Amino acid sequence: MHPFESDHPLSTHSPSSAESRQAADSARPHVALFVTCLVDLFRPSVGFAALKLLEEAGCEVSVPQSQTCCGQPAYNSGDRADTAAIAKATIEAFEGFDYVVAPSGSCGAMLKMHYPELLGDDPQWGPRARAFSKKVFELVSFLADIRGLTHVDAAFAGTVTYHDSCSGLRELGIREQPRRLLKSVEGLTLKELPDADVCCGFGGTFCVKYPDISNAMVTKKAKRIGETGAEMLLAGDLGCLMNMDGKMKREGRKVEVRHVAEILAGMTEAPPIGGKA
Repeated sequence: MHPFESDHPLSTHSPSSAESRQAADSARPHVALFVTCLVDLFRPSVGFAALKLLEEAGCEVSVPQSQTCCGQPAYNSGDRADTAAIAKATIEAFEGFDYVVAPSGSCGAMLKMHYPELLGDDPQWGPRARAFSKKVFELVSFLADIRGLTHVDAAFAGTVTYHDSCSGLRELGIREQPRRLLKSVEGLTLKELPDADVCCGFGGTFCVKYPDISNAMVTKKAKRIGETGAEMLLAGDLGCLMNMDGKMKREGRKVEVRHVAEILAGMTEAPPIGGKA
């Protein structure tokens, strides 16, 4: 059993078309949470924070148990056959819901942007992939742009800075949404990160293929984070956060690192990324 599923109280069934229409008509959309591999295996608290935020935004939330990886590692490595199989399984598990939401711009972009490209020529799966794509959103974008959220009921007494992860920023247009919601957190001070839109060097398989270049990039990023004087670094992608946190710890920098959902949900009981329980 996966960590996120172990204590999960929600229904995990895929709704029928009638159920989906009923939920859409009731102004309480039925949202499927795509947890992501890294959240499931390394940071389940992000999944529970996403769940809390979605429910507080008036959504019914389910977590399909048949979900696996979005297929991005295989896709980036050129393995189109396995990626297509993963994409088809994901679409089957999630297409019956009103929306599909992921606490990751990277995984969200894979589902939304690359599934239609991957399956577009398939007469059966192409139309299904395009219809599925329209339902997919990154978490903070969904809250701000689809649910119209302008304020969260959370407090954090401290100074934070925010890194714009590449896929969320460049593929999904996520920039102002997290900043807008963070400014509503009571007691929080947001300091802008110089070169916030510059890649941290993670890039999924990029950091494995080009470790020297990746290290040079994250070294510059860590320096920029230090220049802000912020106590905490936030972002919307766990891979980027783990990469930057690892570098700052190796350099002895005392900056806590969290996913933005944890702050927006007011769920900071768990230690920060890389912290001791």
